[in-house]
Amino acid sequence: MNKYQAALFDLDGVVFDTEPQYTIFWRSMCEKYRPDIPELWNKFKGQTLVQIFDQYFGGMSQIQAEIVEALNAYEKGMKYQYVTGFEEFITDLRANGLKTAVVTSSNQEKMRNVYRSHPEFQQLFDRILTSEDFSASKPDPDCYLKGAAVFGLRPDQCIGFEDSFNGLKAVRAAHMPVIGLATTNSQEAIQSYCDAVLDDYQGINLQKIIASITPIQ
Repeated sequence: MNKYQAALFDLDGVVFDTEPQYTIFWRSMCEKYRPDIPELWNKFKGQTLVQIFDQYFGGMSQIQAEIVEALNAYEKGMKYQYVTGFEEFITDLRANGLKTAVVTSSNQEKMRNVYRSHPEFQQLFDRILTSEDFSASKPDPDCYLKGAAVFGLRPDQCIGFEDSFNGLKAVRAAHMPVIGLATTNSQEAIQSYCDAVLDDYQGINLQKIIASITPIQ
């Protein structure tokens, strides 16, 4: 019997190739509201909106409200394009009996936009966990530990898929095998955080993923 029983996926940069769109949005917000911190937008990847506000927009209630309004409008018009090969890959996982879950820092409002764009999306996953389900943000492992718990599994029975540094650290802290997607950062930049790094899912199946994992001691 296969040791691994579930695959847990971050959303942006892992399921959907959306990170370049978010970079455009957050760059515009930072240049407008926090020009005092150069390239601040690069620090946001893998963080929840609450975490971003707490760290960089604290006490700026009016600005926070303006960003939320702008973000909601922006996400409604975003293109949610699957990372190449994702649909075939997750179909292979499910055919081999693995449970599948989304573990994302996105909120339920964002997910409603995803469902409108992809009516089939919810059928690809057994569970979809959002920021409202977690008590701590990545790189804290809380979200991945809860992802394992909803299936009644130990963390080492799950495989985590991430792209951001915070996300990769969260999977590792949960003591799960880490598969990194080089959609947001280069392979060289994330290699040390991962058991394996993928450019996308083209030609990838469960057997190849398992072969790439170094057993956790």
